[in-house]
Amino acid sequence: MADGVEDVAEALARPKLVYPFETVPTPGTGETVEVAPGVRWLRMPLHGSLGFINVWALEDGEGWTVVDTGMQTRETSQAWRTAFKEGLEGKPIVRVIVTHLHPDHIGLAGWMTRKFGCRLWMTRLEYFQCRLLVADTGREAPEDGLRFYKAAGWDEDAIETYRARFGGFGKAIYQLPDSFRRIDDGEEIEIGGRLWRVVTGNGHSPDHACLWQPELKLLISGDQVLPRISSNVSVFPTEPDADPLSDWMSSCAKLKREVPDEVLVLPAHNDPFHGLHARLDHLIAGHERSLKRLERTLAQPKRAIDVFASLFARPIGPELVGMATGESLAHLNCLIERGRAVTETDAEGVVWYRAA
Repeated sequence: MADGVEDVAEALARPKLVYPFETVPTPGTGETVEVAPGVRWLRMPLHGSLGFINVWALEDGEGWTVVDTGMQTRETSQAWRTAFKEGLEGKPIVRVIVTHLHPDHIGLAGWMTRKFGCRLWMTRLEYFQCRLLVADTGREAPEDGLRFYKAAGWDEDAIETYRARFGGFGKAIYQLPDSFRRIDDGEEIEIGGRLWRVVTGNGHSPDHACLWQPELKLLISGDQVLPRISSNVSVFPTEPDADPLSDWMSSCAKLKREVPDEVLVLPAHNDPFHGLHARLDHLIAGHERSLKRLERTLAQPKRAIDVFASLFARPIGPELVGMATGESLAHLNCLIERGRAVTETDAEGVVWYRAA
């Protein structure tokens, strides 16, 4: 869920980041690598181009607090079983913290909290939004969704693929616990005698939680900041007029204000790195460049599916069209909010965008 369709400029001007563990073997199945006193790095398998998700175990009294869980798959469950016995030394999980609602982060939270009789900790909006999305499992694709993608310019084949795939979100998530412990922006959570501060952001997801530990100089960033790929920022049928890109850029600026540059960033994907502020600046600047290119493209009216080439560095095939459409709409809605673009809807219900 993190892998945005990379912007053209993104590959050309990345800041030079420092990867202190690049000479250390990354953790194998069930293994851990200590990144700081009492902080262990694990990797859980993912299908697709990402290949894995980083999850974190924090020593917490006689057990561990786990941050993120991986997706609900047989391979991930088996990797955790191995980790419980080996990498985590047979000590129990005493708490599960989830950064946000995407299945690769929350997929096994319900399984783990039931197995160890512990609580799920996450922000309120992420928990309830996840419950709503899981409830779509087995439903037919809604008319609002069909209109949304038709308005973006999708043809009938793409619409039929959407119908067939709708409701799949919950299939990658073990049944969620029926209660949770809410965490809030600015809250300090004591874990193993140290205080971890919650820093929230949105745009990639509704109320994403990062965890900052000042003494250890660590930031568990989830998908809010990644070193080599850009986080997906999309508009969805449930809120077609949303402006998540502005929210996301504001969240990046907030993270830069509140968390010092000296931290070691522990991201959900790729490797731990130094260079938080440079990366945040680069991510914001990359989207601003994309918005300028997009505005030039809109000298002639375009549908959402017509602007892919001005935003993305790689061809968009059928497997990426949903993500690319969501990201294109995020940029288009941002231009509309800034007064830089306007829309017209034709007789077929297709929306055309042009520069204001």
